[in-house]
Amino acid sequence: MSSPITICSNALLKLGARPISSFDEATDAARLCSNLWPQVRDAVLRAHPWNCAIKRTNLAPKADPPAFGFSFAFTLPADCLRLLEADTAFDYVVEGREILGDENPLYIRYIYRNEDPNSYDTLLVDALSAVMQAELAYPITKSTSQQDAAWALYTGKLKLARAVDGQEGSPETFGDFPLISIRR
Repeated sequence: MSSPITICSNALLKLGARPISSFDEATDAARLCSNLWPQVRDAVLRAHPWNCAIKRTNLAPKADPPAFGFSFAFTLPADCLRLLEADTAFDYVVEGREILGDENPLYIRYIYRNEDPNSYDTLLVDALSAVMQAELAYPITKSTSQQDAAWALYTGKLKLARAVDGQEGSPETFGDFPLISIRR
């Protein structure tokens, strides 16, 4: 079973530090992990369309339309870390926490703040442990060489996790474009 505590504890163990059993412990390591974990998790999830962190939904427009340029304004879901696509034939733009567009309702795919590490792929858990190791390396060991080695380890683990995650599912197609069908 994976949890934020086990991910952070594994990172600490790899640095030669004592593991933690709670973010509420009165130790520097627990305070560091507690402060860093949410931001690090969200950054890693936002950086790649992980299969375990994608949702689909449809959005209803806000009561007040944009001042100009588009017919509708839609509020992004509270758990949205990154918009992947909006299923629309019209242009749209993200401004702040809103999507502006000309189609109602708006169907979207997005990366959400998945806070359940048990739903993560094991390679993503391994990469998250490695990035926590990199983030904690200098504060725990006071060694820049240890920090550099941890960042290199994370880069390799992230590359593998992304590659495997990206191979699941059907490949994206170009659709029915006239230039492509002429080639056949």
